[in-house]
Amino acid sequence: MNADRLRAHLPWITLVALMAAVGALDPGFLSPASLVQMTADIATLFVMALGITFVIYIGGIDLSAQSVANMTTVLATLLLPIAGFWTALLVVLAGTACGVVSGYVSTRLRVPSFIATLAVGGIALSVGEFASGQRALSMNAELRARDFGWMIGTVAGVPDVVFIAGLLLLAALFVERRTVLGRVLKAIGAAEPAAIASGLPVARYKIAAYAISGTLAAVAGLLFAASLSGGSPTLAEGFLLPAIVAVLVGGTPLTGGVGSVANTLIGALIVAVIRTAMVYLAVPVQAQQMLFGVVLIVAIAATIDRSRRGFVK
Repeated sequence: MNADRLRAHLPWITLVALMAAVGALDPGFLSPASLVQMTADIATLFVMALGITFVIYIGGIDLSAQSVANMTTVLATLLLPIAGFWTALLVVLAGTACGVVSGYVSTRLRVPSFIATLAVGGIALSVGEFASGQRALSMNAELRARDFGWMIGTVAGVPDVVFIAGLLLLAALFVERRTVLGRVLKAIGAAEPAAIASGLPVARYKIAAYAISGTLAAVAGLLFAASLSGGSPTLAEGFLLPAIVAVLVGGTPLTGGVGSVANTLIGALIVAVIRTAMVYLAVPVQAQQMLFGVVLIVAIAATIDRSRRGFVK
């Protein structure tokens, strides 16, 4: 097996090896109940990573996802008594709007994506802080059960959040493999000048990628708010780095053009297993972020296509 073929299989090989290692530390980790719980714990982060995947397809990056999720938890908590069931739709649309703004600034104003999304993330953070008064908010238990019950229940012992994440994965797979949008996003990442020369409205497709990311970041925030029964402008802190790590260790390179949302699922599970291992080994929270930083560097170094980057700036 040559190096390219081996690289394609590295994500699932890494996942199996890590699961075996953690299973050796604690055999109970491999029990069905433990695996279901691990999947439920990582589902919200996976939803955020799923959106970021589409932006990385085009060779961009979305640094606003965490702040959009934080803002969403605040807006969902505040709007629930007013809008009821429609709160979910309203906050998701707010996330979509953030994504559209990021895409517009990046494509029409020609601002690098990391600056554009960082700025939009700062705006989202400010909205969350202003709306919440810089404090944690709690949901009314009755309203939460009535309008958000479909996000916090269980079916046959499996949390609803797992099914929601699964449905979003299926939708993302359909977009990626069965629609013009999915094919064009990868074409842009692989060779944007060629996509422009072929007459494709590249700017519109790129804005759509950021809109998808903003939408799924808001869905992640909504799931956070429902599961934790409240909102805060810092509720999703520490999730951006693992979400990006999940995309990259899943085999989607930062240079874009190739990859799969199915691999992002594998990457998210790798992140979950690493987290579990760190809990078993009593690694402090601060050190966990350091480890994810190291993993991010390794993932970028292992997946980046150097043939498309003559110089690193």
